[in-house]
Amino acid sequence: MPRPRLLLPAALLLLAPLALTGCGSEDAGSGNRASGDRASGNAGSGAGSTPSRADLEDRARAAQTRTAHVYVTEADGFTLAEQSVGVLGDDGFQAVYVAKRGGAQIKVGVERGTVDGKTCRSVYPPAGRCEKDGKGWYRASGPDSPENPGSTGRSGSWHEYVRSEHGLRIQLSADPDLVDRDTLRAAAEEAHRANAAELDAVLPEKTSPATPVERGDIPREGDGAPQDPPGAGG
Repeated sequence: MPRPRLLLPAALLLLAPLALTGCGSEDAGSGNRASGDRASGNAGSGAGSTPSRADLEDRARAAQTRTAHVYVTEADGFTLAEQSVGVLGDDGFQAVYVAKRGGAQIKVGVERGTVDGKTCRSVYPPAGRCEKDGKGWYRASGPDSPENPGSTGRSGSWHEYVRSEHGLRIQLSADPDLVDRDTLRAAAEEAHRANAAELDAVLPEKTSPATPVERGDIPREGDGAPQDPPGAGG
């Protein structure tokens, strides 16, 4: 059975901007594209070094994705919210870039698949409008969108750029009231497959399974009830 989709339409993800503007963000507009100290190889796996490809692949598998599916971008004034990084669908990738001021968000989603003129409007989430623009397509919700049947206002609206490459569909979406089309287009054009340093910056560190705590007051035989020492009840 296919794994449930984890990427929500832009409007829904925008309901929790404060959760993404807290700690754990990396500058998306300077340095080595993913930027931050880790992106330049100064953290994560020792100063001045980048983890081996095997280590990066292992971290990607732990995050239920693949290194080839990790894409990063640049957008002036936006930083990567590290806690937003995760799997999309079966083995795709998703991340959110948050504006340093105002809380606007740009969502990046990468999944296996393609998009063309015939499927542009039907690609999830279904769009009310679609037009060719540069290397990809510009899509937006609208009054005739299945996402907003009968809608006459901007509430719940979204727009995005989508393109296909390497057998993947790369989508960057945002709320049009908070992120204008030019900004979104620029971020879409900058979106690219992460290199080793960027993978180190973006992929969560692999953590070891927690070791069970051994309690000394649990008897090895019987029903396992804790043993209260004499007089413990007062």
